[in-house]
Amino acid sequence: MAAALLFNLGQGALRPTLPLYLQQVLGANYRMVTLIPAVFGAGKWLASLPTGYLLGRLGGHRLMVAGLVVIATCDVASVTTAVFELFLGIRGVGGMGWAMFGVVATTVMVDRGGPRRGRVISLLLMSESIGLLLGSLASGWLYRRAGPASPFLLEAACMLLGAGLVGWRLTSPGDAHLPDTTRSEPPRLRHVLAGRGVLLMSATNAAVTAVQTGALVFLFPLYLVERGQARPEVVGTLIGLGVLGRLGALWLAGSLSDRADRTLVLGIGLVGFGAAVGSVVLMSDLALLSVWSVFVGAGAGFVAGLPTAILGDRVAPSARGIAMGWLRTVTDVGMLGGPILMGALADGVDLAAPFVVSGALLCGLGGVCYRHARSGLAARAGQPRDSVRGLRRREGLPDHPDGGEDEERGDREPDQDVRPGGAAEADSESGHEDAGVGDHVVP
Repeated sequence: MAAALLFNLGQGALRPTLPLYLQQVLGANYRMVTLIPAVFGAGKWLASLPTGYLLGRLGGHRLMVAGLVVIATCDVASVTTAVFELFLGIRGVGGMGWAMFGVVATTVMVDRGGPRRGRVISLLLMSESIGLLLGSLASGWLYRRAGPASPFLLEAACMLLGAGLVGWRLTSPGDAHLPDTTRSEPPRLRHVLAGRGVLLMSATNAAVTAVQTGALVFLFPLYLVERGQARPEVVGTLIGLGVLGRLGALWLAGSLSDRADRTLVLGIGLVGFGAAVGSVVLMSDLALLSVWSVFVGAGAGFVAGLPTAILGDRVAPSARGIAMGWLRTVTDVGMLGGPILMGALADGVDLAAPFVVSGALLCGLGGVCYRHARSGLAARAGQPRDSVRGLRRREGLPDHPDGGEDEERGDREPDQDVRPGGAAEADSESGHEDAGVGDHVVP
């Protein structure tokens, strides 16, 4: 968690000042500036799924340290070059390092969440939001007082400090997230995608990311200026209110999803988020838009961590690295495609169109998730508990798809392997769980 906070503190310090650095130092035009996040996102997209596969071979903490060191090295290299093409390639490699850390950090938190997985994922996202907020607040002052290269060096220092923290945990016995060597066949992506609801959660996460990056990050500030007649400093304040709403909703969603069916909570949250986004176009009064900024931020925060937690419930522990890598890969597609699609709607139709389309998309996905959750609850209610468990095992899924009450202490499965002499030993988290998606246990 501390490493994630440092990671995002560095990211928050660099992101707002990167366009200024490109124009001042490299003489970049607008097209060159917009190429940087595209190449960075492409690096993330390329590295996310391979990182999930490497997680089972190299160990999570080693990959996290490697990812942080790669980012720090790229930051230092970025300030030593005056050639834009080389700078562009360096930032692409930095995106790969970002994927290495992000995929593994998410997988480790999902693994350790157990029945409190929703709350743990929410805490991780809260630490990320706080780090980005603090870094963004300090970035302008740092750029002006310490020079254009200072945000790069601050990010590098944060990454190295985070790598030191993760490396220190690596030396602790039993804390290295070592790979499982007991399976006769390693988990594959096809095993993950065969899980019930995995494709739905992937599509939902991609759509939510597309709406956030396309409509909220890029177009909502423009809407506040053009339709709400807000001054630039007021726009910053309203965006800050949205961040506060996001932080509170993250905690609420995590707590609620640990007490109820997560998919049901997600469906309701998506409908609420869609209603908040779609109704923005009905307002032009600055006071109402201020209140609505909190609602929109809260809606985004409420649904942000739920697809990840649900995927962690549905996929066996040995396949979670691949599942998180896949989820990040699909999410990056939404991050890259969202601004393009929403921008085309705003240019071709009207500035209000992206918000209306986003609201309809989110409400539609909310309805699908709600029906998916109700059908699952009805199926479980109509069968004895043992029959449901047996059916899920024949489908290759964990016993408790949504963090059920029998999931004790992490992700240890409740079933036990009876040894000779009547002794029962619970299988460990490192790979002896009951065979789920991607698990093939050797007797």
